[in-house]
Amino acid sequence: MNRSKWHRRIERAEALADAHPFAGEVLQFYKRMAAFQEMLYSHGAEVGGNESGKKISGLIRQNLCVNLLLPKFAEFVSVVEEHAPQPIAASARDLNAQGPSRWEDLLASFWRTAPDFESSSGQPEDLLAWIFLQPQAEYQADHNGHTSRQETLAICPFCSAKPIVGVLRPEGDGAKRSLICSMCATEWAYGRIICPACGEEAVEKLAIYSATQFDHVRVEACDSCHRYIKTVDLTKNGHAVPVVDELATIPLNLWAQEHGYVKLRPNLLGI
Repeated sequence: MNRSKWHRRIERAEALADAHPFAGEVLQFYKRMAAFQEMLYSHGAEVGGNESGKKISGLIRQNLCVNLLLPKFAEFVSVVEEHAPQPIAASARDLNAQGPSRWEDLLASFWRTAPDFESSSGQPEDLLAWIFLQPQAEYQADHNGHTSRQETLAICPFCSAKPIVGVLRPEGDGAKRSLICSMCATEWAYGRIICPACGEEAVEKLAIYSATQFDHVRVEACDSCHRYIKTVDLTKNGHAVPVVDELATIPLNLWAQEHGYVKLRPNLLGI
């Protein structure tokens, strides 16, 4: 069951690449990464420090057997170097030349500080560390219990990372909003009219933008903190896979940037 979600992500990327050629390069890269991440996910039990089912309060309290990941990381950076858009490929090339000692330090450091990751303020290698370690976090979230937090919090109840995308799911005659964690893919309920970055609730300060070419995805921006997140409306398109549709809808990012908004959490392109 857990492995099938990777296949759904890859299949959705293929469908969106056919529908939106402008996103073809991005989605081809995502397919490569998702296939690699699926393999890493399958090794989650080997490198995670907690026993399955153990109650924990957050990802950063777990150990990670980084040395077991190093052979896979060498293969990973080579794949990224070959298939990623620039400048991600250049970052992978530089990192590949630095060797296992640097890789071990990078992965261990990132795992400890993952909830605070900001691509705009961090090192380029941090983006690669996130892509590589994300399936480890997702495995831990899927296989460990955790205590739920209040729905009013805009950080992940499992690992305390920020959300990467919002989701509207059918509920009654309307839709219920959830957020999906950028690190461990945990989904949790969140209020419909509230900024997940600063908590602003004034409707006049919460801007919404969508485009006709993908009307099931919209930008939700805040004029108080100038942050934005994209939300995927499954009531309009039940075939959407939120993390993939978020990545493919590049024009929405451009609109947000042109209007001075900064994304709450970057995707695997650093956007």
